[in-house]
Amino acid sequence: MRAHVALLTAAVLLTGCAGGSPGTGESAARPTVVPPTVASTPSHVSPAGAFSPTDIAWLQLTAAMTDRLLTVLNLVPSRTTDPTWRRLAAEVRASNRADLTRSRELLGEAGAPTTNPHEGHDMPGMVTTDELNALRSSTGQPFLRLFAEHLRAYLAQSVRVATAERQGGVNPATIALATSVIRRGTAELEGLGRLDRPPSTVPANTRPAGATASRD
Repeated sequence: MRAHVALLTAAVLLTGCAGGSPGTGESAARPTVVPPTVASTPSHVSPAGAFSPTDIAWLQLTAAMTDRLLTVLNLVPSRTTDPTWRRLAAEVRASNRADLTRSRELLGEAGAPTTNPHEGHDMPGMVTTDELNALRSSTGQPFLRLFAEHLRAYLAQSVRVATAERQGGVNPATIALATSVIRRGTAELEGLGRLDRPPSTVPANTRPAGATASRD
């Protein structure tokens, strides 16, 4: 019964992939299906405990998403000189590189395939090949707009599927990683929101004392 519940959780809560050519980048239009490895991957016992199909599906999905995000983050230093954006990209890159390493370690402990089962798939939160090419061909503000859009989609989806893992997973180490992803991803989303927010217009009645209105 527990295996059935875990499999159902993976099918309903974990956003999987749709085979075929990359889409237009609109995550909302991408379907939710069972990752193809879930149904065929049995639970496995390791020194860290049992891994359920939900654990393995989440680890494989988050590893695939993170691997593609790192490619995007590596573009930032050569596409903008803005120190704030470059610092954000460096911080997100460092934390997600550590997550990717840990995900692969846990997949190894679970005896799951080390290859990426989502290669070439179109998934919410994962930049497609076409979208990556668009990022590579842009610089300055056009690049930052695309980068912010994709980073926000990635972080939101990462938090969403990590929440599903925390609710439906079995392996303590995998759940702990998911909890870390939720905490840090939520904070990074908030930081991105502050950074990406357009500057507000200061009302006339809040001008500092002594300030005068400009005359044309």
